[in-house]
Amino acid sequence: MKSDFFRGMSHGIPIALGYLSVSFGFGIKAVSAGLSVFAATAISATNLTSAGQAAGVDIIAVGGTLIEMILVQLTINIRYSLMALSLSQKLDGKFSLPHRLVASYGITDEIFAVCSAQKQKLTPAYMYGIILISAVGWITGTALGAAAGQLLPESISNALGIVLYGMFMAIIIPPARKQLSVLLVVVLSALTSILFRYVLTAVSSGFAVIISAVVASAVGALLFPVKDTEDGQQ
Repeated sequence: MKSDFFRGMSHGIPIALGYLSVSFGFGIKAVSAGLSVFAATAISATNLTSAGQAAGVDIIAVGGTLIEMILVQLTINIRYSLMALSLSQKLDGKFSLPHRLVASYGITDEIFAVCSAQKQKLTPAYMYGIILISAVGWITGTALGAAAGQLLPESISNALGIVLYGMFMAIIIPPARKQLSVLLVVVLSALTSILFRYVLTAVSSGFAVIISAVVASAVGALLFPVKDTEDGQQ
């Protein structure tokens, strides 16, 4: 058990280091939106979702409704359910329901990618190791960024705040260069967001995110449907 736990932690160190820098930007963004250091850190401690947190802070900043917050988080984070279903095929027999519930807290894009690459079955100890070190990196970076956001000059805080958006660009650009379908969805979602930002200004930012994501995804699914392979898998 100990060996699996420390192996998970060792695999999670690169994730934690990446999270440390990215969440620093989220901390600055949260403080600039009017949240306290404690509130920003609490958000990161209870939600390991960079895009969801960024969108949530935007909704809080403009005084959005609870319904907006729920729908935005559902739209952005529903992919984690699919990741969890995929990982469930690799779980060790020791994974009881309580273990599954605890491990679900830490299923992020990066942790999913590392866990999916493992050849052996995933044990609870391994999952706890990789989740723990990754969560520590994310929470620590947020706390440091939020604290820095209150101390640094506004010009520097604004410059550092783009770190979070830089991560989003790093995520979407590589697949967009390789797949026309991804590029189309990215461009369409960006154009839709611009439309709501400068033309359809009556629509709140929360619902603008929801509509942009749903419209772009629907168009992508219609134009580039995933076909079944010969063995029946997708």
